[in-house]
Amino acid sequence: MRTAIVGGGAAGFFLAVNLKEMRPEMDVTIFERGSRLLSKVEISGGGRCNCTNTFEDISDLSAVYPRGHRLMKRLMNVFSQDDAYGWFERHGVPLTVQSDHCVFPQSQDSHTIIDCLMGHARRYGVRIVTGHPVSQLSDLEGFDFKVIATGGMPRNGAMDWLGDAGHDIVTPVPSLFSLGIGDQRLKALSGVVAERAVTQLPGTKIRTSGPLLITHWGLSGPAILRLSSHAARILHDSQYHAEVLVNWTGLPESEVREGVVEMSIVHRLKQVASIAPLGLPHRLWDYLLGKYLPAKSMARWGDLGRKDLNRLVGGITCDTVTVTGRAPFRDEFVTCGGISLKSVSPTTLESRSCPRLFFAGEVLDIDGVTGGFNFQAAWTTAYTVAQAIAAG
Repeated sequence: MRTAIVGGGAAGFFLAVNLKEMRPEMDVTIFERGSRLLSKVEISGGGRCNCTNTFEDISDLSAVYPRGHRLMKRLMNVFSQDDAYGWFERHGVPLTVQSDHCVFPQSQDSHTIIDCLMGHARRYGVRIVTGHPVSQLSDLEGFDFKVIATGGMPRNGAMDWLGDAGHDIVTPVPSLFSLGIGDQRLKALSGVVAERAVTQLPGTKIRTSGPLLITHWGLSGPAILRLSSHAARILHDSQYHAEVLVNWTGLPESEVREGVVEMSIVHRLKQVASIAPLGLPHRLWDYLLGKYLPAKSMARWGDLGRKDLNRLVGGITCDTVTVTGRAPFRDEFVTCGGISLKSVSPTTLESRSCPRLFFAGEVLDIDGVTGGFNFQAAWTTAYTVAQAIAAG
């Protein structure tokens, strides 16, 4: 029996290794169109590879999988984050859990994951063919099972051949990207981090939290990446021109108001610009003063009236930032969209229109927020397909 896997990324290699462990006699070949294997694994997590997450405190998978959460809930009953953790440790990769529940190799080096996957693939006799694009199913004639694990395919027409084979295609668009802004004064704060920011897209229920990083071209960090994930299609449809509301402290308005009023009493004789309230970075505080109270930044706290305090509270908790674009696609690791989940079996991920054709990883319309969730989707879907082929 022969299996062809199209895609030399995380899902493709994980599937190949598990399939060989389940069915050692299976002939398995990985076809990769490029020259580099596991390239996203190499650069993920700043080169450290955030390979999964503990999912601690996550009661609803829709919070971390904007698309595909129902299917992931079903499939993770078979191969969960705990299974992934145990799998890598059994295969020679000690892992460590950070305080934010993200899981990394103890080596803090993505090559540890790469060496594990490639090493086991070669040890089990998986054939690896690079520089070999596949653009139609007839390219895979002679194989008993076929798996598409190409990752996201955002290029126009890249998935037409799969659509022609009877699959519904959800148009892929970028997800998990940083936001470009036009406010030069805000961009001048490059390097400033608001550790507990809350972001929101007006007119929607999309609301995310976490560290927010200001860069020389816009906004980034987990809070923004999560927002872009949940709002991927909305932002795409608006051509990445929108307004984002930012609560720079993440605190409720009532607590911010209490803190600002306390400052006006306790530090009444000190200049407003000299002390940043509520732990705000001082450069960010200067920016907010210049935006919401420009005429009184040199005034004393005790000189501020009720309207002044209201403006400051509003600026801290509901600052409006105009988005003018997104980061270039080369900086993005994830797309939303792909093969519609209606086109595959929810238990095996086998195509409903092409028997013995399976899909795994990001090529499916499943994507997660930052924090190791996309790799977990790759491991879970790949294991599901390996199990289905092994039983076939």
